[in-house]
Amino acid sequence: MMLKGTGLVLEGGGMRGVYTAGALEYFLENDVEFPYVIGVSAGACIAASYLSKQKGRNKKVNIGFAKDPRYLSWRNYWRNRELFGMDYVFDEIPNRIVPFDYETFHNGESEFVIGTTDCKTGKAVYFTRKDYEQDVLTPIRASSSLPFVAPVVEFQSRHLLDGGISDPIPIQKAMEDGFKKNVVILTRNMEYRKKPSKFFSLLRRKYSDYPALVNTMMNRFTQYNQTLEFLEEEEKKGNVLIIRPNQPLKVSRIEKTPES
Repeated sequence: MMLKGTGLVLEGGGMRGVYTAGALEYFLENDVEFPYVIGVSAGACIAASYLSKQKGRNKKVNIGFAKDPRYLSWRNYWRNRELFGMDYVFDEIPNRIVPFDYETFHNGESEFVIGTTDCKTGKAVYFTRKDYEQDVLTPIRASSSLPFVAPVVEFQSRHLLDGGISDPIPIQKAMEDGFKKNVVILTRNMEYRKKPSKFFSLLRRKYSDYPALVNTMMNRFTQYNQTLEFLEEEEKKGNVLIIRPNQPLKVSRIEKTPES
């Protein structure tokens, strides 16, 4: 069942994305499809398996590999300055261990937009099917590259990081692309509001070559909270359906305990 005229907007959140995975698994089981899907960070990762129609794949990857140090560990960080083993996550797993169904994905009718952040401008850059063509995993990798714990990704002459930095909940992009009605999946409960970063000096040292990126990161909390207010107003108008946890998820961004 294709929900014509309705977009699907997915927040990031690292390992909290298992909540999003559960919602998308329900959609898969009930043959619910959207003509337009946009996601950032973990939301983009999880959307890919939804769009390839691989039931159970998100659980197998995001929970099944949680204890694997090649997937997520401080060992990765000390060796390669990346907390998640990015080559393992975006090459070994999808291409050899838990194969991603590229054929079904590329033959899909839904547009899939991946949000990233341009390090030089600090602004959001979005990639559509026309932009990435057969190479969907590289922009997803860029969108999932968290500051401090993942390297900058070069793609199509841009230096990119986590899409959640510049557009954590890309509802405005969905509306600009013509979708005034949207289902939005969040990984935080209703009461949550983001607080200012305490790491300004560290950000300036780490990303001294990217002052615009630092500025975006320091103001991210304001944009995030304003977007939540906008979403709640749109929900009252009947334009948005928000799906989110009723209570704070007891899952950290880098959770390694499958039982959580």
